[in-house]
Amino acid sequence: MELLVDSLLWFAMLASGIMAGVYFAFSAFVMRSLGVLEGTTGMVAMQSINRVILKSPFLPLFFASTIACIALIILPLVSGPVVGGVYAMAGAATYVVGMTLVTMAFNVPLNNRLEAADAASAEGAALWEHYLQRWTLWNSVRTIACVVACALLVWTIALRV
Repeated sequence: MELLVDSLLWFAMLASGIMAGVYFAFSAFVMRSLGVLEGTTGMVAMQSINRVILKSPFLPLFFASTIACIALIILPLVSGPVVGGVYAMAGAATYVVGMTLVTMAFNVPLNNRLEAADAASAEGAALWEHYLQRWTLWNSVRTIACVVACALLVWTIALRV
């Protein structure tokens, strides 16, 4: 059981750090860069990014890290307390709520609306302006959640050493 918990902790910690970096890059400079491109050129680029990301290592990492965090929440509840379990559960819950659920509830629907929009239309241009603000806001929430989750998981690992 301890080996399983340790393995899940290390994987979830590394994954949350990687995801924090990806989301940070988008909030810190990628979205701003796309936003200053002429017309809806940034929108077309983001539509492409959204298509490519679905076929990249991002998606398996997204789902595997979520599953690992769900396991870190459930394992101490069904098999009894583990060292650092409260911090592991808090970090994992922060990740699942702040990264996974926020993505599913906010970022994915925005991505779907962007994908369905015609960048050459007035509606597409208006959607792009709305998308830039809303998507980046929710992406920043994901960034913070991943950083907090990573810190809590690092703390858990330190307690277990």
